[in-house]
Amino acid sequence: MLFKFIPSEMKFFDLFDEQGKNILAAASHFKAMAEAGRFDDAGVQRMRDIEHEGDSLTHETIDTLNRTFITPFDREDIHALTCELDDVTDFIHAVTTRIRLYKLDGRDEHIVQFADVVTQSTAALAKAVGGLRDAKRTRRILDFCIEVNRLENVGDQLREASISNLFETEKDPIAVIKRKEIYESLEALLDKCEDVVNIVEGILVKQG
Repeated sequence: MLFKFIPSEMKFFDLFDEQGKNILAAASHFKAMAEAGRFDDAGVQRMRDIEHEGDSLTHETIDTLNRTFITPFDREDIHALTCELDDVTDFIHAVTTRIRLYKLDGRDEHIVQFADVVTQSTAALAKAVGGLRDAKRTRRILDFCIEVNRLENVGDQLREASISNLFETEKDPIAVIKRKEIYESLEALLDKCEDVVNIVEGILVKQG
């Protein structure tokens, strides 16, 4: 295998930025569908396209990693960060397709609230990852990581409130099962965002 002996730091950071933008696009699209109360075929196809773009960026990053000798930080961390970012997009896509599959038509205020928290979390996540371009600004990056952690806690509370309300108001047991799974999946998505910033924090510790 031929390796490049010239640092390709900017290439990696550019790819991370693109992954962050793609994740935010997925979250924003999910929020728009949730607010409209409509997860139709066109909306799901748009989300599928965003997910495919995430896959392409992941493959490009890993290919660049395989062809680069000098990296801005540990190769294992680059690989882990890339894969975790891709997982966030995959989670959003999976929840979208599941809502469509379950035919959960109409506006669900709990899903709308989750969508808002997810959008905030992915925005903070993208800024945290983007901040690695200038790792000396540790405090600013950590502030974004802390915000993602805070929003994960908000997600925990929202899951409990949503499920509690579901048990109190929904009489159809099948509907309960479907919506409970969606609420839990959205909370798991926020956990995945937290996984990403945990890697970012680990990189900062190594770079410090």
